[in-house]
Parts: sequence; C-alpha cells; structure tokens
Amino acid sequence: MSASVPALLISAGASGQGKTTVTAALARHAVRSGRRVRVFKTGPDFIDPMILERAAGSPVGQLDLWMGGPEHCRAQLSQAAYEADLILVEGVMGLYDGDPSSADLAQQFGLPVLLVLDASAMARTFGALALGLQAYRPELMLHGVLANRVGGAGHAAMLAHSLSGPAAAIRFLGALERDAALALPERHLGLVQAVELEDLECRLERAADAVGAALSLEDIPAVTFADAALEPPPRLLAGVRIAVAHDAAFSFLYAANLQLLRAMGAELVHFSPLQDAGVPPADALYLPGGYPELHAARLADNRTLLKSVRSHVERGAPLLAECGGMMLLFDHLTDLEGRRHAMAGVLPGQTVMCSRLQALALQSVAFAHGELRGHSFHHSRLETPLAPSGQGRTQHGGRGEAVYRRGALTASYIHFYWPSNPAAAAALFLP
Repeated sequence: MSASVPALLISAGASGQGKTTVTAALARHAVRSGRRVRVFKTGPDFIDPMILERAAGSPVGQLDLWMGGPEHCRAQLSQAAYEADLILVEGVMGLYDGDPSSADLAQQFGLPVLLVLDASAMARTFGALALGLQAYRPELMLHGVLANRVGGAGHAAMLAHSLSGPAAAIRFLGALERDAALALPERHLGLVQAVELEDLECRLERAADAVGAALSLEDIPAVTFADAALEPPPRLLAGVRIAVAHDAAFSFLYAANLQLLRAMGAELVHFSPLQDAGVPPADALYLPGGYPELHAARLADNRTLLKSVRSHVERGAPLLAECGGMMLLFDHLTDLEGRRHAMAGVLPGQTVMCSRLQALALQSVAFAHGELRGHSFHHSRLETPLAPSGQGRTQHGGRGEAVYRRGALTASYIHFYWPSNPAAAAALFLP
C-alpha cells in the first residue's frame, strides 16, 4: 500500500538564503487555502521548527538519515502522507552540505527540490549557480528555483532570463522582493525563537502573501510514499512522572522525544525555571537545552527553584540535563558581558559564554542499553574538575563531548534524539 501527496523539500545554495522564511510562508499560504499541512525539518534543529510550527499550526518533526535513521524518516513521511494535503521539508545548510545532506534525503524519498537562492547581488550568475547545483547531482529532481531578496521587477526579469541557454530546463518559479518585514531575526544559535517575536504573525502573513503571489500550490508535484510504520516502543516508563523544563530559557525540545516518552508510558509535567518556585513533584527531571545565558540573572534570582533542583538530585532521583540544561547545574554561568551568575551548584565548576562557536557535530554515546545519537551545538565552554564518566563520538569516529554521570544524574552538551534508541533513552529516567 502507499499514499500520494504533493511534497517539496525546500533547500538553498547556503545557509542564510531564506529557506525557513520560504518554508514557513508556503505552509501558512497552504493553511490559508484550506489545506492540511505537515512540515518537517532536515537535520538537528530546534529553533526553525518553532517558526514552522507557528506557520503550519501543527508539530514539526525531524528527518535525519543518521540521527534518526532511514526507517524512522520513512515512517514519519508515510504517516504524514495519510494525514496531510501537502508535505513540506525544510533542508539544512546548503543543498549538498552535511553528511547526510538535504540532497541525500530528497533522493532517498523522491522529494522534488525547490531551490531558494539569495539573488540580492546577482544577475546572470543566478542561472550559473542554479545550473551548477542541478548538474552536481543530475539524478536529483529539481522542481525549480525561487529568487529571494530581489530588487524589483527589472531585477527579477534579469534573473529569469539567466535561466536560458544551458540552464533553460530549470524552471524559474518566481521572485520574492527584498523586504525587511519578511526577514526573521537571528542570534548566535540561529533564528530568534518564535515566542520572542511579537510580530511573528504579521511576518508570516506578509510572507505568505508574497509566496502566494509567486508560487502555485497546484503546481507542486505529488510524491508516492510507501506504507511504513515502526514498532510501538516498550512501555518502559509506565507510571513514571517526568518534570520537563520548558520556557524561554529551556526550549530546545524535539517533539519526537516527548512523544516517545508518552508512548513509553511516562506522564509529563511542564514547568518554568524562570517563573516557578520549584520543580513539581516528579520521579525524574529533564532539563533541555536553550538560552540560559540570556536569562542568567533571573535564573540566579530564583533561589527556590535552584534549591529544588539540588533537592531532587540529593534524593537520588534521575535527572537528564542537555547543553543549556547542564549549564544550570554547575556553580556559575558567566555571560558574554563577563557577568558571573550563581547557578544550582549541583556539579562543581562553571560554564563561560564565548563569542565564537565551540562545538558543532553529530554525536553518539554508548550507554549500557546501546548507542544513543544526537548532536552538539554551543557557544559556551565548561571549566570543571569533574572527570567525565563517558565520552561521545562524532559521526565519523572523532572525540566528542564529555558525558558526566553522578548517581542518577546524566549531563552533557549533547542534545539526544531519543527515537534513535528508546531503551537507552528510557534508562536515563529510571533509578
């Protein structure tokens, strides 16, 4: 059995060309036209999916051939094909960047590629670049190319004309004019979070208007997805109540991770370390990544919350802390301005924010129940006398991030993707 549905993978020549804006705009335009839309993000990412979720009005899944695996990706696309009238997949970085790349994902599942190119400083080179990207892997299905940040109608006409001669077979899908009201603000880990953009709805509506004028939804080709499903995970967490930190400081949460916990029987209760007086009663605690450095003063002032984190650890209850969540556990956090903020003091040492990226890599860790995969991406460094209990490995076998374990506490800079090994993930929340 199989299901067919219009689908596109939106990619670009490089990061920062406007993939997220175009994907979000397409999703909102389709929703406004009455279509059911499912959106996915290629590769590890937390921030873009927040924007895409707001645009589509439904949770955004992750498609990563290494981190989640081909069968996990296949099952998600198969389910979406039965639930939606349109599937959109935002790529990662440039079309051929990364291993596996957006092109690898598109080719494996037969997804046609909509190529977004920033044409703000181009004329005929636009066509050469589009042709080169197509010719690099001719077996890839290129739906067409969309020009972004165009100076006006005259500029758009030059860009369209560049797709002649050797590039005549490449379709010019349209142009989006340069407009600051369409752009999504950025900071050191990528786009600004959706919850922080007060005018996000206005930006999405304006972008949807622009994309709707340039692209035809009826023109998107249908893709046939073979039926695929994963075995339900064992209910290893039946009756386990897990407190999950979730606010502007701790928001890097994969939807698939939380869905997996529920599927394994866990009860999830969300709380805000910025606002709540303590960790709610729970058997286990999850501190995900985020931007604690932007809210360090407020976190330091919430002494009752920090005390409750210490109490949770002291009674031997399981705790998983990832990246920003781990930063909360050490004695201090020093922000980019050099200000030192007291944190929970569960682990000795401090984290120090740096102006340059400190790590970016797909990672795996061998636990007692097998390998758990994920990624690291951070601008802080850790200074601690604590010896690691384990060490991650990068995707190609290099030395990865340290993993710290003390009793039932597990902490690392790695953001784990739990569907890569449900049993290993469940063990992190059990005594």
